[in-house]
Amino acid sequence: MKIEKIDHLCFAVEDLDEAVKKYEDTLGLTPDLYYVEESEKIRVARYNVGEVAIELMESTSPDGEVAKFIRRHGEGFYLISYKVDDVEKSLQELSKRGKKLIDKEPRLMPGIRYAFLEPPQRLMGTLVEIIEGELNFESEN
Repeated sequence: MKIEKIDHLCFAVEDLDEAVKKYEDTLGLTPDLYYVEESEKIRVARYNVGEVAIELMESTSPDGEVAKFIRRHGEGFYLISYKVDDVEKSLQELSKRGKKLIDKEPRLMPGIRYAFLEPPQRLMGTLVEIIEGELNFESEN
């Protein structure tokens, strides 16, 4: 598995609009993109900061993974995403090495394929994602 770079960092937030206001008031940042991903039950504000993006994620459902995370840990750092050359090959390699995977096959969003690796408790408490491609959402608010 060849990791090319950190693609993005995600933060779980209870109220996306309020979090965006705080980022703008404190850091002077405005989102480059808003999107909703129904399959993941999230609404996201994405900031491109140099080569690494920052995503603020709000759950769109009480049973979403982001909502569950916030109930357990409160708002805060949620996941790190590493860009790889081939998600499917990376999953196969990790499986052959005996690593426990959340996803056996890549998930799809516009322009990307991605997968989640071992449960967070096995990776220093952090959810790890591998991703290939470039996110291609039309901005929505």
